[in-house]
Amino acid sequence: MNWQQACELPCYGGDDLGARWSPKQTVFSLWAPTATAVELRLFATGTDTEPGARRLGVHALERQPQGVWRLALPGNWNGTYYTYRLHFADGHTTTAVDPYARAAGANGLRGMVIDLDAAAPEHWAEDRRPVIPPHVRSVWEVHVGDFSADEHSGVPAAWRGTYLGFVPDDTTLDGDGEHPTCLHYLKNLGVSHVQLQPIFDYATVDETRPGGYNWGYDPLNYNVPEGAFSTDAFHGEVRVKECRAMIAALHKAGLGVVMDVVYNHTYHTDSWLERTVPGYWNRRKPDGTVTNGSGCGNDLASERPMVRKYIVDSVVYWATEYHIDGFRFDLMALEDVDTMNAVRAALDELPGGREILLYGEPWKGGATHMENGAHGADKRALDRLDEGIGFFCDDTRDAIKGNVFDAANAGYVNGAPQYGYDVLHALGAWRSGAHGFQPKQAMQVVQYVSAHDNYTLWDKLAAVARRTDFDTPDHDLLAQNRMAAGIYLTCQGMPFLQAGEEFGRTKYGEPNSYRGPGALNRLDWQRAHRPEFAALTAFYRGLLAIRRAYPRLSGAAGEPEPFLMALPGWLIGFVPEIEGNDPVGQLAVYYNPERTRQWATLPAGTWRKLCDGAHAGTTPFGPLCRGALELAPTSVTVLVAE
Repeated sequence: MNWQQACELPCYGGDDLGARWSPKQTVFSLWAPTATAVELRLFATGTDTEPGARRLGVHALERQPQGVWRLALPGNWNGTYYTYRLHFADGHTTTAVDPYARAAGANGLRGMVIDLDAAAPEHWAEDRRPVIPPHVRSVWEVHVGDFSADEHSGVPAAWRGTYLGFVPDDTTLDGDGEHPTCLHYLKNLGVSHVQLQPIFDYATVDETRPGGYNWGYDPLNYNVPEGAFSTDAFHGEVRVKECRAMIAALHKAGLGVVMDVVYNHTYHTDSWLERTVPGYWNRRKPDGTVTNGSGCGNDLASERPMVRKYIVDSVVYWATEYHIDGFRFDLMALEDVDTMNAVRAALDELPGGREILLYGEPWKGGATHMENGAHGADKRALDRLDEGIGFFCDDTRDAIKGNVFDAANAGYVNGAPQYGYDVLHALGAWRSGAHGFQPKQAMQVVQYVSAHDNYTLWDKLAAVARRTDFDTPDHDLLAQNRMAAGIYLTCQGMPFLQAGEEFGRTKYGEPNSYRGPGALNRLDWQRAHRPEFAALTAFYRGLLAIRRAYPRLSGAAGEPEPFLMALPGWLIGFVPEIEGNDPVGQLAVYYNPERTRQWATLPAGTWRKLCDGAHAGTTPFGPLCRGALELAPTSVTVLVAE
């Protein structure tokens, strides 16, 4: 199906696609304009292998205007499973799960009719998004399974690696009552948001068997929570309730929840979407072959009207029914600019919607073919994107600690101080336009050095240093880790870190652990409390506290780029701009990438340390400083004027 043929199909603008339950009837609605007939098939269970499995009937849907098929089925069908059987003019038939299904059985092979109000944890109706000022925003990324799977996490065994692993707020290491883990730990770290790797229903883990592992970038049912994270994958309402319980627990702790979403491709080229309207959903080259810009076999054609509608509808659904506080778009450059702007506009219309975060990866995994002049949402399109859409800054990432695709490549903190030129631009969130892109405002820029992809920060630093012992808290690596964090946490923009980065998380040199094993990916809570790594965590905690206490560091209020000081060699020093002439409370920040102590001149006035490269916090410490200061090797120093 080419662009012209796709445009000839009727579009549907309603908000009632899917199975809409009420006690007296359920209305089933499916957009399938090229089908010649559609049947609803009802089942007692989500699979045929469960006790009580049986068919409950077959019902024909009626063709409606705008390509929709609809059936109003009398009775209370809550908890009933269903699929659609579609017939086409060329004689072929296919079975599909409803693309708008809100619940599903084990492994997502049948949708489920659900009463969403009944599938809610206690006090869900009172759950509210926490109010988080822009300058406070910082994101900690974690996989649901990794968070609590460790046997030492203190989480009850039945809840480890599940949504419910986020619920207890008092867990400690092996229950010792002293060393916090999981949510108890996270509440005190100082981040504002938790980004969850995909929690929609994905294809590559068998939900009926324990022990499976995958990061989840293989979408199956976009509007259904993943069953492998629930305590019961066979009853579709359980995953809904427990996913909401996780979100409510994070909200109660004052943390926002960001959902990692993958609307750029589906796991199967022959997806439920493509089965409902063959040839419409997957992006194609002029010769008709499916594009593979995702590197996963296909791309969704976001520039087509009903694909765009589906993405917008799905995001709004998660924001409203699950109270999600933000969305991180995987391979965002595979979404066209108009679709991303439409998502932003739809979120903005929700109560408090402008505060919902929206950002993504401004790149793709390969070549694609956007139709009708559409532009991908990459860094070159920032002038077309709403300023409320952010992006991961790989320029900052690679400048600080080296290129992610070359294990031995060093950055500013670990052997290549010449990258200081790029770090200078990172300070002001790249608003200088130095690398050919120019954000509209600082908080569009996600400043980071590690995420789930590629090496952990600790492993990258070890690779550059040619270290193969990942468990020893090496002095040099600790200093480089602290300095890397110190830089992106004092740059303008929104900071982001991979879970465990703050305690030297290691995957023992494995750069791509997307298929597990779980033991390699899980957070190691014993490591987190080893003295040297606990001190590293305290350093992160202190930097995050400084950032909260001094809003101008973030640039969130539109502050200009920092004022740079003239310093020798590869030293960098800057002063965030302040209003008025009173220096009291003003900050001065210094980066020393050298492995020796260096002297740096100070601005006029009297200064004390908030951070000396090894310790950080909002309480000034050390002697008063005037005129000049000796900077520790491989360090970030933060001073406050008194």
